[in-house]
Amino acid sequence: MLSFNLLVLVCLAYASLLFFVAFWAEKRAERGRLGWLRSPVVYTLSLSIYCTAWTFYGAVGYAARSGLEFVTIYVGPSLVMIGWWWVLRKLVRIGRTQRITSIADLISSRFGKSNTLGVLVTLLAVIGTTPYIALQLQSVALSFAVFGLNDPQAMVVPDLNKTALWVAGGLTLFTILFGTRNLDANERHHGVVTAIALEAVVKLVALVAVGVFVVWGVGGGLGETLARIDASPIAQQSINGTRWVTLTLLAAAAFLTLPRMFQVLVVENSEESHLFTAGWAFPLYLFGMSLFVIPIAVTGLAVLPEGANPDMFVLTIPLNYDKQALAALSFLGGFSSATSMVIVAAIALSTMVSNHIVMPIWLSSRKEGATVSGDVRSVVLLARRISIAGVLGLGYLYFHISGGSEALAAIGMISFTGVAQVLPALIGGVFWRGATRVGAIAGIVTGFVIWAYTMFLPSFGAAAGFTEAFMASGPFDLAWLRPQALFGVTGADPVVHAVVWSIALNSLAFVIGSLVSFPRPVERLQGAQFVNVFEHTGAARRWSEGVAEAEDLLMMAQRIVGPAEAQKLFQIEAESQGKQGYLPDVTPAFLERLERELAGSVGAATAHAMLGQLVGGSIVSVEDLMAVADEAAQIMEYSSQLEAKSSELARTARQLREANEKLTALSIQKDAFLSQISHELRTPMTSIRAFSEILRDSGDVGAGDVGADVGMDAESLKRFSGIIHDEAQRLTRLLDDLLDLSVLENGQVTLNWARTNLHDVIARAVQATTHGGMNTELIVHRAELSEHIAIDTDPDRLAQVFINLITNARKYCDARNPALHITATRVGRDQLQIDFVDNGSGIPSDKQAMIFEKFSRLTDQAKAGGAGLGLAICREIMHNLGGTISYLPGQGGAAFRLKLPRVRRGAGHVT
Repeated sequence: MLSFNLLVLVCLAYASLLFFVAFWAEKRAERGRLGWLRSPVVYTLSLSIYCTAWTFYGAVGYAARSGLEFVTIYVGPSLVMIGWWWVLRKLVRIGRTQRITSIADLISSRFGKSNTLGVLVTLLAVIGTTPYIALQLQSVALSFAVFGLNDPQAMVVPDLNKTALWVAGGLTLFTILFGTRNLDANERHHGVVTAIALEAVVKLVALVAVGVFVVWGVGGGLGETLARIDASPIAQQSINGTRWVTLTLLAAAAFLTLPRMFQVLVVENSEESHLFTAGWAFPLYLFGMSLFVIPIAVTGLAVLPEGANPDMFVLTIPLNYDKQALAALSFLGGFSSATSMVIVAAIALSTMVSNHIVMPIWLSSRKEGATVSGDVRSVVLLARRISIAGVLGLGYLYFHISGGSEALAAIGMISFTGVAQVLPALIGGVFWRGATRVGAIAGIVTGFVIWAYTMFLPSFGAAAGFTEAFMASGPFDLAWLRPQALFGVTGADPVVHAVVWSIALNSLAFVIGSLVSFPRPVERLQGAQFVNVFEHTGAARRWSEGVAEAEDLLMMAQRIVGPAEAQKLFQIEAESQGKQGYLPDVTPAFLERLERELAGSVGAATAHAMLGQLVGGSIVSVEDLMAVADEAAQIMEYSSQLEAKSSELARTARQLREANEKLTALSIQKDAFLSQISHELRTPMTSIRAFSEILRDSGDVGAGDVGADVGMDAESLKRFSGIIHDEAQRLTRLLDDLLDLSVLENGQVTLNWARTNLHDVIARAVQATTHGGMNTELIVHRAELSEHIAIDTDPDRLAQVFINLITNARKYCDARNPALHITATRVGRDQLQIDFVDNGSGIPSDKQAMIFEKFSRLTDQAKAGGAGLGLAICREIMHNLGGTISYLPGQGGAAFRLKLPRVRRGAGHVT
């Protein structure tokens, strides 16, 4: 007998393997080595989360109780994958173009970014999935109990409630670790998906192994097993056609609407072509999972004692024949089935809760607005982690309160029917442009109420007030309101009754609500984009030119998607507009793109609301409404051409205007330079001439007649000589800077390349600016451990750049407690990024384009104390070193970013 304690160790070892696989896949994805992680095989195997403990354990129990009816839970998804692949393709395309993060996000986005709908769908999904999570916890707890009760040496006799609680805690930890590592929907959960693919193989192998043992090890071969099936009570089970059709359609609907299935089908999909492979491969997988269900059920009924739980036949048959290894494999198969479902469901539900409930509440409570409301990213991650724990806690609570009903299939039907209430709004939204938000809300609320009254609440029994008397006579003795005989319809199967009434009334309310209400302009635009998604690849235009500053938008984006991603997005947009730096023009097209990017992290409705706070709301023009109403392809094409030409002309005019403004500014700078350089040259020359004349007129200086003619003593002579020396040095520095800049610009500079440690160069620069008679109030913060990077460069020239930037921070940082943060980061294999960010007021946006030009000064000369050549020299040095220097806006102070190759071109790889 396999000891219970050993089984626990096997389970922990298997969980550790899943941790390792998930961690390895995450690290591989972070390094950009996706490879087979994005293969159609992994995608197809990830769909196996449909096969939960219900299909692993419960399908056998279902077959033992109801014969071939269990097949319906496999036929429904197979019909969707084979016959409805065009629906799946449309959902995947919508998910990619609209940056959809969940099924709640899709419906919310379709109906005008309605957060009300997002909240409704989220609540429905959480409540509807709760029984399913309870089912998984129950199955794992029962499987532990099967081993524990048969092992007298077990340290602790398993208690179902305690076991379920421990399982829920472990799954919460795993899901938080690998399900909330990032926000962006395009940064997919490669670790979780890879672990699920492994679990898919384990549960298929386990169920097939038990089936092979039953047929050839117990049954005596295929012929004898078939004969036993013919003689069993299962073969005598009649087929109820209405129930079969209903359950098949219900399974198909659940396959599309279950949060976990939408997560892997749509959100985790990286290539639409994977659907074609999954279209034939996944039905084969389901066939493999169902192939031995009937033989196992028939054998269990024949060889196990009467009263044995059919849901556990997959475990108890191997144990009955003392096949310990096979029983352990079967246990791991069931464990995989349950855990994979719970993990993905918790990820999907936590995303929905954080995006549609937590974030809107948090955002509305922040009076400062979206720009200065703190680190949105950390708030979202914390909300998702708490939501994961809450979802699993609800599942355990349902298991505890409901008493752990032995019929796993019954619990599964409750969940299927609950989440299927989203189907009318989902299908209607992507195929019917006339569908409205009012109709969707009416349908979902109606379906939810009917489902809760006829299926969900009765599952709690007397604990929810649904006593036998209530079920028999209805509320207030109104027989036509009996939960299982609604509106006087009696004799119907309870599941068929609940499914038909809830879906029918849901669809009716959806259609009527849509017909009697008029969609808002944004709904019309979104409807056109969803229904005609293959003709429109972008989001509908909703934004006007807007009043927001690009720097405010950048600050907000950095707090949501992270600094690196936000800066890359803004830099690419600026380059596409013919601008340098990180601040593009705030155009409607850019606002649309930014909204889609933000939606990948916080959901469509929240992203729209946050942008609306900064931009001042959305505007739909008359032209947009006419475009939506006009279906004529010729007019649409003509309009598109005019818009493209208009945009091109506007872009050209803007570039010419910016070039003219820059030339004007440079002309002004040239005039200022001529005046300034004359002053810079004349001032020291005048001083040198004046004091030289004083020294000349003082006569010969001897030992006894110092300054006899003019009364000059030795101290005066020393002071005048010092002034001449200082002014000569000042003149020399100016001439050196001019010569240095000229040499750098002409590419005639000789660089002393050497392998050096970046940490040493930064330390040298900081020390040089600290011990030079300069203001030392500036506090320099460094992450010294990250600075130890080998680099091929000219250390002296690079140090010159660092010294200039630190010196500027000492001069110009106007914070009460000046501070400078220096951060070095590796980018890719052979790139280096160094940021210098102070805590002052920064550089005004209208001055940022000029700061690297020669003789550019933003302050008075007295404070600057130089000719305005420092940053121009820095730019040329970085260019000669093969790197760049740029101003980084949106950091709260003056910020400069240096990018350098770690390896000199042609010099090989630096380690």
